Amino acid sequence: MQVIAELLTPDEVARIRAIIAAGPWEAGAATAGHLAQRAKANAQLAAASPAAADAGAIVRAALDRSPAFLAAALPRTVLPPLFSRYAPGEAYGPHVDNALRRSGSGWVRTDLSVTLFLSPPESYEGGALLIADGAASHRVKLPAGTAILYPADTIHQVEPVGAGERLAAVIWVESLVGDAAARRILLELDGAVQQLGDHPSALRLTGIYHNLLRRWAGSRAP
Repeated sequence: MQVIAELLTPDEVARIRAIIAAGPWEAGAATAGHLAQRAKANAQLAAASPAAADAGAIVRAALDRSPAFLAAALPRTVLPPLFSRYAPGEAYGPHVDNALRRSGSGWVRTDLSVTLFLSPPESYEGGALLIADGAASHRVKLPAGTAILYPADTIHQVEPVGAGERLAAVIWVESLVGDAAARRILLELDGAVQQLGDHPSALRLTGIYHNLLRRWAGSRAP
């Protein structure tokens, strides 16, 4: 998992919220998998609407300029954001994201999920994102404009909202490196290179990074 702080500026958060405020909103269960439909109770912005396109363009531009996102995700394909709204009493129970999602005339493998928070955490009660990571669970409720990147094959849920309104965007990513362990090694190596700065070893480690990326790009999860 990787937290991407301040992915959006406060002005971008405000612009997105203004764009999506009027909808059109529809039942969130419409895009859930067969089993997840029974666990999903929220509203989502109609994916084909002009509002979704305009707000999505702001999010995509922010992802494209984010070194933290690019290093952690190594994206091949980034699907358009799905904007969700949770009112009091609404939640999304434990589920796993679909392995494949349609994009145009083809399919995209969902290696990674991104939840981008659009509501200040103090503006709503409950509504945390709960991610199961092996034997541990992580409860995530981040500032507006901050995102968390996590494997799409994890069991996760949105806890019930008690009061207020929870707005968020969910984005799915197909990575150039489908093997999560390989992605983690590359991210750690990239971080080490950045810390070295102008050290003579930085060039050699940069070469190792790119040689590993050449080897692993296009790989699938084992």
